[in-house]
Amino acid sequence: MPDRPLAHAMTDWSSRMRDRSAVEAQYSTTDRLSRRRSIWGPGPEGVDPNVLLRDAIVALHPRHAVEIGCGTGALAASVCRVLPSCDYLATDLSPAMVAATAAHGVRAEVSDAGSLPVPDGWADVVVAAWMLYHVPDLDGVLREVARVLAPDGTLLAVTNGDRHLATLLADVGVGPAQTQFSSENGAASLREHFGEVSQRDVETLATFPDHGAATAYLDTIDPTLGAALPAFQGPRSDAGFTTIFTARNPRPF
Repeated sequence: MPDRPLAHAMTDWSSRMRDRSAVEAQYSTTDRLSRRRSIWGPGPEGVDPNVLLRDAIVALHPRHAVEIGCGTGALAASVCRVLPSCDYLATDLSPAMVAATAAHGVRAEVSDAGSLPVPDGWADVVVAAWMLYHVPDLDGVLREVARVLAPDGTLLAVTNGDRHLATLLADVGVGPAQTQFSSENGAASLREHFGEVSQRDVETLATFPDHGAATAYLDTIDPTLGAALPAFQGPRSDAGFTTIFTARNPRPF
């Protein structure tokens, strides 16, 4: 098992997830994010949260949409294929992620989540998928989302819960992976800025073909985690826990 210094150093997951230098290092290239995404699949209900999110956006038929923290642009591209008339703006702090998104033919700009490059009330939909746990000022970002949303607009925000990868993280002496915006606390933050908030919880499954694949995954978060994983033989699977929040009726900013 890993020693206590590692477990202690990694327990304050929320602070680590919001550390600007750590986040910039995480997303300076697309490699780490692509590797993490590659091991995930649907859980026991057979539901893929990425597909669920795409379908939720499409069902709203937005004329204008903003995505904050667009990553490699996979979601943006999938929405734009179905809704080619939608004016979809993908934003990210990482130039590498913006370049990857633009390569899909999606309009993409480098932008801070707290200062989006669109007018007041411009967006019918704002998407924040697996990124609100990274922002240093969550309240400020949610105020900015309320600013850019039309009065009848919708925020779709995706995050993970305290039980996400709990078994794998426990094996390296870390956990639970509590953040400032999670399945457990996200609704409370959203209700400060929106009149209507609902959530859909989805179980997912991470599958690692061998120990090397699991350590490589952990290395994308922090190399000390991969080094701390005890040896195991053959494949392993670890459960994930994801939530899609839907927030409507933005409060005046």
